[in-house]
Amino acid sequence: MTLPRCVADVLTDHVVFEVECIDRMYLNVYVPQLQYDTGLVHYIHRQMGKPVASTVVLAPVTKAFVTAVHGYARDHHIPWVDFVKGQRKDDIAQQFLTACDGSEQVLFIGRAQEKTTLFRTHKRHRADGSVYPWISRDTGVVNQFYFYCLDEDFGPFFIKFCSYFPFNAKLCINGNHWAQRQAAKSGIGFTPLDNAFAAVEDPAALQAICAELDAGRIDALLRKWLARLPHPFSASDRAAGYRYDLSILQAEFSLTQMLDRPVTGRIFFEQVIRDNLDLGRPDRVGLIFDRSIYRGRKNHTPGTFATRVVTDGVTPSLHVQYKNTQIKQYHKHGRALRTETTINNSMDFDLGKRLTNLRALARIGYAANRRLLRVQRLSHDPIIGTQALHAVCDPVRHHDGTHVAGLRFTDPRAQALLHILLMFRLQPNGFTNRDLRALLAEHLARPSASITAGQATYDLRRLREHGLIARLPHTHRYQVTDTGLTHAMFLTHAHDRFVRAGLAHLHDHHQHQPLRAATRAYQAALDALAQKAATAA
Repeated sequence: MTLPRCVADVLTDHVVFEVECIDRMYLNVYVPQLQYDTGLVHYIHRQMGKPVASTVVLAPVTKAFVTAVHGYARDHHIPWVDFVKGQRKDDIAQQFLTACDGSEQVLFIGRAQEKTTLFRTHKRHRADGSVYPWISRDTGVVNQFYFYCLDEDFGPFFIKFCSYFPFNAKLCINGNHWAQRQAAKSGIGFTPLDNAFAAVEDPAALQAICAELDAGRIDALLRKWLARLPHPFSASDRAAGYRYDLSILQAEFSLTQMLDRPVTGRIFFEQVIRDNLDLGRPDRVGLIFDRSIYRGRKNHTPGTFATRVVTDGVTPSLHVQYKNTQIKQYHKHGRALRTETTINNSMDFDLGKRLTNLRALARIGYAANRRLLRVQRLSHDPIIGTQALHAVCDPVRHHDGTHVAGLRFTDPRAQALLHILLMFRLQPNGFTNRDLRALLAEHLARPSASITAGQATYDLRRLREHGLIARLPHTHRYQVTDTGLTHAMFLTHAHDRFVRAGLAHLHDHHQHQPLRAATRAYQAALDALAQKAATAA
């Protein structure tokens, strides 16, 4: 019995190069002192000098920021976009990015209404019945301003400001775009693959660049653009310590492994999915994330443990969940195996959310990607099988442009040749052109004279070029190779006992065949589902 191999070991034979990099990051941009009600009251009393703590006094501050944003767009001739429901912001950003000249700039400013957390003033009653204002957290749908920008070092990114005090913001960057820009500056030749690399001259140098992206560079990006864009807080506010800080809302850590052939990657990943549908079990999730998972009544690890296979178009992806963290694996653009760990709450790993924890969080994400590949198992290497099949069935092409026809699996002549090889294997002195002609005519139910010596020579060359036979030195006789024997045994059995028999079962209308019955039941279930969906619509 063949023991399964881990995916990491199988990949060593097929990966051209690999890159670990911080991928998409979504960060909270906030003023720490203004995230709770007492801090807001302190700002109103001390910084604004207002005797009564009420959000009403913040209205002029909000209006001033909104006016500044509109004025900035007008003065700098920046396009303005009002997003509508269902509109993909990234698609609009890509249109502006394609049309721009590549220089550092604000591509456009977008406005959208979104639900967010904010502060409101509520009435409270004292014991004597008198009323007093009280500030507390609430939710509301307010305008959000999106600044889509192009940075010299980070490439495309956006920063989103809430239009209401305390003007919390979100910063979204992509580490792979940063790495592409740094590689270009360093003179490292590469071919981009969306937010990855399809080819690179020096993978080791590129990996060293990816490792340089840290909290300091991300913080510097924010400070740089806060100095250029309309700032919600005045200079006196910032001097008093009301300055933006960064925390990690979501961070993706990716491992991109470029495979040797585009088509084999899809076949490989589909086999990975089939052999690893149990990855979501708590014991395996614990191995992937190196965490203890308890399922008892007293010590119970929260979260749903399951494996999901999600299909987007024709591209499937494998998802494994641990608390708020998810690993996603998919075949990227038909050329690479992409493994991404997305951490949505650093507290899942006993780390704070401040950006200063990025290094420690990255180590966890990269290690999870590697452990997933070690935990995953494969019953066989599907890439080797695919290559072996093509080696027999596809034409052999030479450097001078000539080619030798392949042995197509469904071609009767090719199947006849494979059956004959099984008979010739028993002849210790090999076989000749004449021997092949006699048996080939018999298998094809043709007169022996109808197979000419030239036609047999053509077939002998096909078999020899595909490694199924070898010519005995200094003779005109041939022997079946070990490869020829094993390939001929398998391909003839697969053709006669599986493919032909299975198709016969599907098309036999006179007998009850299990395969045909199962096909009819599956089709009936699809028809019923389609009819139900149409009725609901």
